[in-house]
Amino acid sequence: MRFILKVIVVALALWLTTFIVSGIRVVPYEDTQLATVLTYLLIGLIFGLVNAIVGTFVRIVAFPLYVLTLGLISFIVNGLLLLLVAWISDLMGFGLVIDGFWWGVLGALVLGLISWLIGLIVRPSRD
Repeated sequence: MRFILKVIVVALALWLTTFIVSGIRVVPYEDTQLATVLTYLLIGLIFGLVNAIVGTFVRIVAFPLYVLTLGLISFIVNGLLLLLVAWISDLMGFGLVIDGFWWGVLGALVLGLISWLIGLIVRPSRD
């Protein structure tokens, strides 16, 4: 249930990111409203899988760089992961379109901030 909620949060954050960052857009597989929503959810699923598998591996391997740069390398890593999601979704024939590397870095920053804010709102309370 938590994974589905995280996919929905990332999809919503990606939708808001496309309004804020002009270099990032989503191309649905059809021109209907349902197809657009499903495309955002599929990209959110791809992003979650890439972040869980590739992102974890990169963060472990690049740990010395994180220490040397005081964590600033995370912006570059997150931008590259977002570019990887765009490439994977492009192979599937739909999805995320990023105009360049720096748009990917900015998009990853905005996506992370919006996901964090939405996560604060929908996080279940612990009694």
